[in-house]
Amino acid sequence: MENQVKKAKMEISEGVLFGMGNPLLDICATVDDDFLKKYDLKANDAILAEDKHKPLYQDMLDTYKSVDYIAGGATQNAIRVATWLLGTPQSTTFMGCVGKDKFGEILKSKAEGDGVNVKYQYNEKESTGTCGVLLTGENRSLCANLAAANCFTVDHLDVPDNWALVEKANYYYIAGFFLTVCPPAIQKVAKHACEKNKTFMMNLSAPFLCQFFKEPMMAALPYVDILFGNETEAATFSKEQNFDTEDVKEIALKAAALTKENKSRSRMVVFTQGASPVLIAHEGKVTEYPVIPIAEKDMVDTNGAGDAFVGGFLAQYVLGKPVEECVRCGHYAANIVIKRSGCTYPDKPDFK
Repeated sequence: MENQVKKAKMEISEGVLFGMGNPLLDICATVDDDFLKKYDLKANDAILAEDKHKPLYQDMLDTYKSVDYIAGGATQNAIRVATWLLGTPQSTTFMGCVGKDKFGEILKSKAEGDGVNVKYQYNEKESTGTCGVLLTGENRSLCANLAAANCFTVDHLDVPDNWALVEKANYYYIAGFFLTVCPPAIQKVAKHACEKNKTFMMNLSAPFLCQFFKEPMMAALPYVDILFGNETEAATFSKEQNFDTEDVKEIALKAAALTKENKSRSRMVVFTQGASPVLIAHEGKVTEYPVIPIAEKDMVDTNGAGDAFVGGFLAQYVLGKPVEECVRCGHYAANIVIKRSGCTYPDKPDFK
């Protein structure tokens, strides 16, 4: 059995999975209520940093001795989880933009330590994107400063060594948040995947993207072979697309049936629904996959669970496993992450 496992790992191609998105360095610390009040933060909330929050990150380092760093951002989280489950370093590649600073160095070190081949674009003016993760008891307050993550440009893909990594991959995943940053880069990768009959995947990621970034989203959608999302995002997508239904199954079927450039395969739509079954629409039918039950007392942090599900799904999909195995691994990964703080996991997976 051990030899079979080793053989399976050897068969995983280097750089088979490519991700592109907004890299953020998660800076995690247990803080007190006074620290939250200092920056006008709520105990259980997630916000984008304003000017008044900019000193927060260094203040965390100066005030609290026990600070953890995690390579974050939606796409990078999913790629990290997939790499962990594949068990083969360099099986994945990730691109995004960071600053030339201390946090950028830490972020690169953490992501590479997780086995990801990172090829960041470096911005001379903006600092590396950070997310303050402030823990108070069972609550978790998130304060994200996108900074350099907003500055990715398509010419980073034109660097020959970087484009070679795009060409090497057979599977591509981009979270919807990147629609706010660089649609031309999404189009370039999507069209390459389509022309070479490779698999291009995206995530709706947030309701506001379906509303306010509808144009770049719908420009990318014809190239999407697998579309991920959750029930809230599905409802907003339905409204914006005039589907005239709130039934998540119907929304999934309608989304799957939208215009698609690569006619050689049907689009698959994967909608998670929290504790309710995952819905997958493919080739005109919807299949339900019950989640793995988890006791409320065991839930530490649901942030990152969606990214972990995608990472688990991708890890099996790139191995050519059946969809039910992809979902099962997605559930496994999400359950692991929910029981921990941040998008973190043990040294070795025990997924069988």
